[in-house]
Amino acid sequence: MILNTELEYKGNLFPSKIVKYEKNLNVLSFTAENGVILEVTVRRDSILRFRYTTTGIFENDFSYAITKYASRGYNHLEVTEDDDNYIITTAKLICNVSKTDLRTSIFDAKDKTLICEDELGFHWEESYEFGGDVVKMSKTAQSGESYYGLGDKPVDNNLKGKRFENWVTDSYAYGRETDPIYKAIPFYTALHHKKAYGIFFDNTFRSFFDFCAERRNITSFWAHGGEMNYYFIYGPDMSEVVANYTDLTGKPHEMPALWTLGYHQCKWSYYPESNVKEITAKFRELQIPCDAIYLDIDYMEGFRCFTWSKEHFPDPKRMVKELADDGFKTIVIIDPGIKIDMDYSVFKEGLDKDYFCKRADGPYMKGKVWPGECYFPDFTNPEVRDWWSNLFKELVEDIGVKGVWNDMNEPAVMDVPGKTFPNDVRHDYDGNQCSHRKAHNVYGMQMARATYQGLKKFSYPKRPFVITRAAYSGTQRYTSSWTGDNVATWDHLNIANLQAQRMAMSGFSFVGSDIGGFAEQPNGELYARWIQLGIFHPFCRTHSSGDHGDQEPWAFGETITNVVRKFIELRYQLLPYLYTAFWRYAEEGIPILKSLVLYDQQDPQTYYRNDEFVFGEKILVCPVNGPNQKGRRMYIPRGKWYNFWTDELVTGGQELWVDADLDSMPIFVKEGAIIPKYPVQQYVGEKTIDELLLDVYYTEGKEESMVYEDATDGYDYIKGRYSLRSFKLSGKKKELIIQQHKTGKFITTYKTFKLNLHGLPFKITKVQVDNVDIPLKDLKINGDNTLVLTKEFNELHIIG
Repeated sequence: MILNTELEYKGNLFPSKIVKYEKNLNVLSFTAENGVILEVTVRRDSILRFRYTTTGIFENDFSYAITKYASRGYNHLEVTEDDDNYIITTAKLICNVSKTDLRTSIFDAKDKTLICEDELGFHWEESYEFGGDVVKMSKTAQSGESYYGLGDKPVDNNLKGKRFENWVTDSYAYGRETDPIYKAIPFYTALHHKKAYGIFFDNTFRSFFDFCAERRNITSFWAHGGEMNYYFIYGPDMSEVVANYTDLTGKPHEMPALWTLGYHQCKWSYYPESNVKEITAKFRELQIPCDAIYLDIDYMEGFRCFTWSKEHFPDPKRMVKELADDGFKTIVIIDPGIKIDMDYSVFKEGLDKDYFCKRADGPYMKGKVWPGECYFPDFTNPEVRDWWSNLFKELVEDIGVKGVWNDMNEPAVMDVPGKTFPNDVRHDYDGNQCSHRKAHNVYGMQMARATYQGLKKFSYPKRPFVITRAAYSGTQRYTSSWTGDNVATWDHLNIANLQAQRMAMSGFSFVGSDIGGFAEQPNGELYARWIQLGIFHPFCRTHSSGDHGDQEPWAFGETITNVVRKFIELRYQLLPYLYTAFWRYAEEGIPILKSLVLYDQQDPQTYYRNDEFVFGEKILVCPVNGPNQKGRRMYIPRGKWYNFWTDELVTGGQELWVDADLDSMPIFVKEGAIIPKYPVQQYVGEKTIDELLLDVYYTEGKEESMVYEDATDGYDYIKGRYSLRSFKLSGKKKELIIQQHKTGKFITTYKTFKLNLHGLPFKITKVQVDNVDIPLKDLKINGDNTLVLTKEFNELHIIG
C-alpha cells in the first residue's frame, strides 16, 4: 500500500470573517471563524496595540522592550459597528476592523483623513522546520510616504525603496548598505501629507522590513516566529511619535554623570600601565580636555573577564586612583565569553551554578572568542543577571573603575558560519524558555542590563556608566552605545552621521561612533573633520584598532592638533547645553539629535536630507564630509539662523554655500536662542563654575530657551535638587526683554550671568532689571555687547 506522505504546504493563510467580539475595559477581542484572534489594546488615545494568534491561544504576554513605567490611559474610548466594520474611536484615532477578514484602517479622529491601512493585512505561513508560524503584515503605502528609523542601519535617512533584516550581527569593517549589523530596533516612523505615525513590531525573532522595495506601493514586515504583535503610534508630529515610542520602550533610568558627556580616548589597546600614563600625561601637557581613558581586552589576564594582567597592570587600584587624581575616569571592557578554565573563579562559579547557555540536547554552548574556548552566561535568566551584576564589586567598588564597556555581545563567536550561536541554544527568557532564534536579538541587551545593575549597585552614590555594542528596543534605559567597528574613510564619516541621527530617531540618543574610524588609519584631515562631527554626538570617543597606527589628537602634527583641541574645547563649553538636551530626552523622550525631517516635517525639502542635523533644540550642524574642501553646500531649515563663527544672519528654507576651512565647520544658531556655556576645563569638575556665559541671539519675535543643572553626578536631582531655568526672550525694534523662571532646589556655584548679545540692532542706552534702572557702568557693558548681572533676575529690559 502506498500512502501520500507529503506535508501539505498551505502557503499564506488569512483570517476569515469575525464570529465573536468581546470588550474587556481597554482590550477589544475579535475572533474569526478559522480561530484567528485579533486583540486590540487601547494604551493611549494615540497608541493602539495589535496582537494576533492563529491558534486561539495567546502566548504569555512578556516583552523585554516595553517598560513598566510607560504612560497609560486615554480620554475617550467608544466601539460601534456598521455593516462592514467594527469602529474603535479614541480622542485621537478612529480604527476600523473589517468584519470579513480582520483588516484594519486607521484615521485621524480630528479631520477623518486616512493615516494607515492594511493591504493584505495579517497573514501567516506554517513553519514546518521549527514549528509555529512565519508571521506577516502588509500595508498600503500612501502617496508620497517616507520612512525613517530602524536603528543603526548604515544607509540614507529616508528608507523608502529599501529592505532590511533585524538580526544583531558582529560586522567588523561594515560598509554602507551592510545589513544586518549590531542592533535590532524594529521601529520606524512614516510620514505622508505632513502627518507622521510609527510602528513598533515587538518581535525578537529574525525580522524583516520592506519599504516599497518588492512592490512599489506596499510596506510590509514579517518575522520567522513568534507573534504578530505591533504598536501603532500616532503623532501627527514626528517628534511626538519618537517621544511616545521612547516612553513605551523606556527613557534612560537616570541622567548621565556630566563627565560621561566629555571627550573620551580609547584604543585596542593601551597597555602596559606606563603607556596609559604616557597618553594621559600628554593630554594634560597639550591642554586637550579629556575625561576618560579606556582599557581594551589586553588589560586582563589571558582575556579572562574580571581579572587584571599582573605583568601589565601590577597594581590597578593605585593606577586608577592616580588617573582619577589627574581627572581621568577609567573605563574597562567586559565581554560575554568566559574562558573554560577550572582555575578561573568566574568560570568555576558559573559552571557550579549552571549559569551557562546550553545546546538543545544538553551540552554547554562552546564557542571561540578572544580567550580561546568559552562558555557564555544566559543573561535572559534573572538569577544569572544578578550573579553577573555582583561580579563588578571588585572592579567598581574596590579598584575604582568608573564605567564598563560591553563588546562582542551580539553574541559574537569566531570562526563559525553566522558568527554567533547556533539556533538550537536554549535560553531561560525570564521563565519563558525558548531557543536562540527568539533570544538572539535580546542577548546583548540583557548583558548590558546585568552590567548596568552591577554598576548601579557598586557605583552608588554616583551614577552608573555602561556602553553596549549590541542592542534591542528598550536598551536605552540602561546604557549608551557606539556604532561598532567602522573604517577610517570619508564614507564612514558620512555613515557615522547617518547612524547617530537614525539611532536618535529610534529612541536611542546616547550614541556616538569610533571617531577617526576603528579599522585602518585616517589622515589628519579626515580625523579633524570627524572630531568636528563627533563633538556634536552625545557619546564622544576616539577609538581605533592599534595595529593600524596612532589615533590620538596629537598623532597628525601640530596643525591638526590645534584644530582638534579647538573643537574639543567647544564641546566642553557646550556641556550645559548638551546636559539640558539630555534632561529633555530623559524627561520627555525628545531626541538629542534631530534630522531635518524630524525638526521640520512641514517642509518637504527636509525629507531626503542626510548631512544636516539639529543638535539639541537650537544649534544646526553640518559636517564637511569630503577631502580638500574649503566649505560646502547645505540646506538651512526654515526660520532665521546666525552663523556661529561670523554672526551673519541667514534666512532658511534654502540651500546655501557655507565657507569652512579645516579649522571651521558649518554651525548655525537659531535666532532668539540663549545658549549656556561653561569655561573650558581639562575635565569635568576641574574648575568651579563662577559665572555662566549666556550667548543671547537677538530676534524680532519670541523664543524660549532652557538650562538644566544639578550636582553633575549622584541622585539628589531626583529629590528636587536641580536647577531648571527657562528664559523667555522677546525682541522688538528698540528693546530686548528676557524673563527668567527658575524651578528646583539646587543652588548653582555661580552668582552671575555674563550675557553675550549677538545681532543686537541698536546701541544700548538703558537697562532695567526687575523694573529698576541699572547704571550702565555697574553692568560692565563692554564695546563687545556683553553685560554681567545677577543670576536671580526675573525680568531684564535692554533698551536702545
